[in-house]
Amino acid sequence: MSRPVRIGVQLQPQHAPEYALIRDAVLRSEEAGVDIIFNWDHFFPLTGDPDGAHFECWTMLGAWAEQTERVELGALVTGGGYRNPDLLADMARTVDHISGGRLILGIGAGWFERDYDEYGYEFGTPGTRLALLKDSLARIDARLAKLNPPPVREIPILIGGGGERKTLRLVAEYADIWHSFADVATLTHKNKVLAEHAAQVGTDESRIERSVAWQGRDEAIALHDAGATLFTVGVSGPDYDLTEVRKAIEWRDDVNPTLLEGLA
Repeated sequence: MSRPVRIGVQLQPQHAPEYALIRDAVLRSEEAGVDIIFNWDHFFPLTGDPDGAHFECWTMLGAWAEQTERVELGALVTGGGYRNPDLLADMARTVDHISGGRLILGIGAGWFERDYDEYGYEFGTPGTRLALLKDSLARIDARLAKLNPPPVREIPILIGGGGERKTLRLVAEYADIWHSFADVATLTHKNKVLAEHAAQVGTDESRIERSVAWQGRDEAIALHDAGATLFTVGVSGPDYDLTEVRKAIEWRDDVNPTLLEGLA
């Protein structure tokens, strides 16, 4: 069965000299009609002034969980090497309860070396970071099953990354949502690789939602045809201009009634 299109916004917690600007952007995003509000898990800006204003990810998600009523929320994505995975599972369960069951646990292997170096984490190599992610996902899964009280719902796991041999294998094993920055040709190819991994581990690849960055309406049509149903618009501070987000929402609302008619 085809999934409805969903629109996310990634409110990048950079270049906002005061948190009130982010709080306002969250309010405006939910009022605009987005389905999911993401932030990211970095410690320094990724664009603009590298030493500009920046806020931390997970404490912010707790605030968003209280502030919002309808939207899902999460990190796009949590750096897999920053936190003990059992603690991360507990943090996720807690935010899930605060939000009334609206958390998405997004996680990836990590890539921005400055985050690791300045905060005292071992950066390692792509191979060691992926090995750590694999271990972390198993521990998160086990810890979530032990927590008392348990999560409000079975927390969806979003895995970000596109490595065909290791990352997509983990997606097949653990993910409910797979996020990539793929173009149409790459998404089409990697969908086939993901299907192969899913067959090998005995899971149904059709249950995994394909998530991509919003690249404009024309590209979204082609990406949707290739299987993507979650599109996220990145928005940076200090202004948090939602113009492109509203364009994405308009496209979603054009697509979904047609999709639902086809399923009737």
